[in-house]
Amino acid sequence: MGRNKASVELFEAIRREYEFGIGTIAGVARKLGVHRRLVREALASAAPRERKRAERERPRVGPLAEFIDEILQADRKAPRKQRHTAHRIYIRIRAERPACPITEGTVRRYVRQRKLALGLLTHEPFVPQSYDWGVEAQVDWYEAYADFDGVRQKLQVFTMRSMASGAAFHRAYTHATQQAFLEAHEQAFEYFGGVFRRLRYDNLGSAVKRVLRGSHREETERFVAFRSHWRYAAEFCTPGEGHEKGGVENEAGTFRRNHWVPIPQARDLAALNVQLLAACRADESRLLAGRTQPVGAAQLVEREQLLPLANERFDLAEISFPRVSRLGCVRVRTNAYSVPLRAGTRVQAKATASTVEVWHEGRCVAQHERCYGRQQQILDLEHYLDVLEHKPGALAGSTPLEQWRQLGRWPACYDRFWQGLILRLGKQAGTKEMIGLLQLGRDHGQPALRRAIEAALELGVQDSAAVRHLVAAPALERERPTAISIEIGALAAFERPLPQLGEYDMLLAAPR
Repeated sequence: MGRNKASVELFEAIRREYEFGIGTIAGVARKLGVHRRLVREALASAAPRERKRAERERPRVGPLAEFIDEILQADRKAPRKQRHTAHRIYIRIRAERPACPITEGTVRRYVRQRKLALGLLTHEPFVPQSYDWGVEAQVDWYEAYADFDGVRQKLQVFTMRSMASGAAFHRAYTHATQQAFLEAHEQAFEYFGGVFRRLRYDNLGSAVKRVLRGSHREETERFVAFRSHWRYAAEFCTPGEGHEKGGVENEAGTFRRNHWVPIPQARDLAALNVQLLAACRADESRLLAGRTQPVGAAQLVEREQLLPLANERFDLAEISFPRVSRLGCVRVRTNAYSVPLRAGTRVQAKATASTVEVWHEGRCVAQHERCYGRQQQILDLEHYLDVLEHKPGALAGSTPLEQWRQLGRWPACYDRFWQGLILRLGKQAGTKEMIGLLQLGRDHGQPALRRAIEAALELGVQDSAAVRHLVAAPALERERPTAISIEIGALAAFERPLPQLGEYDMLLAAPR
């Protein structure tokens, strides 16, 4: 409740006109165009009575109320920083409920009311800043969740944000290791098309060994070498003062609300990072508050001011030279990775943030997704096929086969075909035939083998020769020469007269 300023001034005019002007209630009402009742009220008191404001009815969202409530209820189980904003809900309504028109203001009022009731309302302030082109970017990690084949996993997400253009790069990792940290820098430099002159960091362990007095830091040797390679300067925030890199802090919140809500789903981490890169590209169309051009246009202007990319990338791989064990594995850190080589062979192992590669005699003989557990075995069934051809009985209970099943690399059609071979040929011979078919997958690719086995089962055939033919058929079809079509009229050049058989009849009449 409150008084209207215009009413106070009107009351003053009424009182002056009555006292120094016309002097009658009816005359004042006619001259000022008000009701006589208001004139009497003004003469009784110089201050208008306080009036109650009409209570507005709650926003009418109609059939969308249930949809919005379902989203907000689901948010109660989602990570705090991956919950829907009112704007995000409005965007989803437009995309998923186009038959229910509603204004964003109505959605905002209803969502605010429901979030207050559910205890979900939060406030995140933003501080606008301005910077010269190509001078500074800010770097940080934040946590987010994604679903990989229905399994929810917590991830560490690297972010680099340009403070001049507002463009940002996001990339997810399972662990925020120093390798991932440095690798993500190089990916970000590629995205921006150059290197910023200064990067601002928190005091994270991948870069800082020890915080010294003031702004001085004892940095890790590998980080110093990396920074020297890419020719940029580093600055670090005061411990506990995250607002000193508020640009990237706000970017993480904005990106999380717009692209991590609802929880993203992907086949694996590589597929998720493809989604994140597409989201970064989509954000280039945003127009930030106080800016005159979209983020993407500003990014193109800034690209001309960045330091050029180095000719070669910094070598991020951890190199070791293990020997192949009797189990066909090499040990990298604390984990064992399978290789298709003889026991005792010395190899070179290169471990990056996401992969482990094994090299021998100048070629990569095995590549695995890096495991961050301890004392784990990461096995590929294809690496054991040569051994299994001599020991087919070991296939059924082998750990590599079990890992393939867990990873979805052993479809149900393989088991059906394998059982068919066993029924026809016996357990040992049928298993050996199946191992031979898996060798085809190593040569032609497992997708091609899977299609061939599925096609054979559809035809009712459970014979390895049929599968071999179906696997090789596409290649044979590509190699078959194509017939050349010519005009019928051109065939006249090959026309010849029909033979006369009368002379052969003379031979029949000749004496024998």
